[in-house]
Amino acid sequence: MIKKRKNELNTQSVLSMKGSGYYSQKTAGAKNAIDSIQDLVNVSVSDLPKTEFLRFADYGSADGGTSQEFWFRFVKKIRENGDSRPIEILYTDLASNDFTTLFKTMQGLGEKRDFAYQKIFGNVFVHGCGTGFHQQLLSNETLSMGFSATAMHYVSEKPCHIQKHVHMVGANPQERKEFEDQAAKDWEAILLARAKELSVGGRFFCMNFGIDEQGRYLGNTGGHSMFDKFNEHWLSHFKEGLISEEEYISATFAQHYRTVEEFCYPFKNKESAVSKAGLRLLSCKTKLTKCPYKNFFENNTDKMTPLEYAKSFIPTTRSWSETVFKTALSRRKSEEAEELVDSFYKKYMDQVIENPKGHSMDYIHIIMEIEKT
Repeated sequence: MIKKRKNELNTQSVLSMKGSGYYSQKTAGAKNAIDSIQDLVNVSVSDLPKTEFLRFADYGSADGGTSQEFWFRFVKKIRENGDSRPIEILYTDLASNDFTTLFKTMQGLGEKRDFAYQKIFGNVFVHGCGTGFHQQLLSNETLSMGFSATAMHYVSEKPCHIQKHVHMVGANPQERKEFEDQAAKDWEAILLARAKELSVGGRFFCMNFGIDEQGRYLGNTGGHSMFDKFNEHWLSHFKEGLISEEEYISATFAQHYRTVEEFCYPFKNKESAVSKAGLRLLSCKTKLTKCPYKNFFENNTDKMTPLEYAKSFIPTTRSWSETVFKTALSRRKSEEAEELVDSFYKKYMDQVIENPKGHSMDYIHIIMEIEKT
């Protein structure tokens, strides 16, 4: 068994999405999921706190591309309602995030200039914060509305290495319990931090990866399990002698997919720290967002080959998972690590090319609307 080393289990300094705009370009599913809750969030426009200015935060924003249209439409709705107050939008992520692409995108220097709200609407100011959302990021009671999509399933640190899988969904009972305990502490910390930041009457909307009532989760909604495939091909690297046992085990995702019950637990007890902090759960629901790449392939089988599908599907899995495998190879030269990661994803791609059936990355989100009372 590989013993855990504290400095290796804390991943805050290395965790990031693939940069240079790659993440947003290859994750259409994430954007579709965000766009699907636009109406839910827009309804809150009339209930925004009556403060001197409006301050919003996008927690775990990556390069900002997947939520750009969402924020454009939200700001547009505010202005159409006659609200001319100054608007500040704070994009938060870890220090390793691709903030360069984010700021270029917001200033209309990217591909989607029609949604560059910072340039289109007046009195709108965009800022960045390179600190994780597990702690307080804003002054007390200065946040009008917080938003987070597909981010808060990341734990602040890995409680252990998973010995025979890469993700907690494939962990043994003891390992899974350790992840559950860490995730419960982190969820409370996240909520208490937002409680401090939010103005009275402010809202926090979050859509997190999780496990729904049917036991489904990201990449596991019927057919093959994506995380099982990750493990299968990373394990084959180890069995072939391409990576060491330590490198195999070190590729443990710093993620926990909470159940609906785990998400709602802090709100059920009026004596909980979260309830005492003034947070109230307004709604909670689960949502399936179909993999857009799989949908397109199934609707165009007469025009699209398995190779073409694999070339669209594998990059979307790589955009957010690559950092896990590269970090596991951190003691190797960068060129060697890059080759090993490339060959890992090639194994997955070759498998999809051989038989695309059952390979997809459907999204399962738990969507929550929370109010500061």
